[in-house]
Amino acid sequence: MTINMVQKALYLMARILGDINAVKKGTFGKRIARRAAGRTTGKSLGKSLNKKGPLTIIVRGL
Repeated sequence: MTINMVQKALYLMARILGDINAVKKGTFGKRIARRAAGRTTGKSLGKSLNKKGPLTIIVRGL
């Protein structure tokens, strides 16, 4: 068992426990919306940073 596998399992358990806690508090809908927004933002940033352009050169040059 590698460290990556352990880390993945721990993050999965933390996410599930967070979902359970949100259901108890009644904020599960907000949590799902924030997760979807974060995923969309991450994908769009990832795509923009993978392109070869002036912004990429500036960001990667830091």
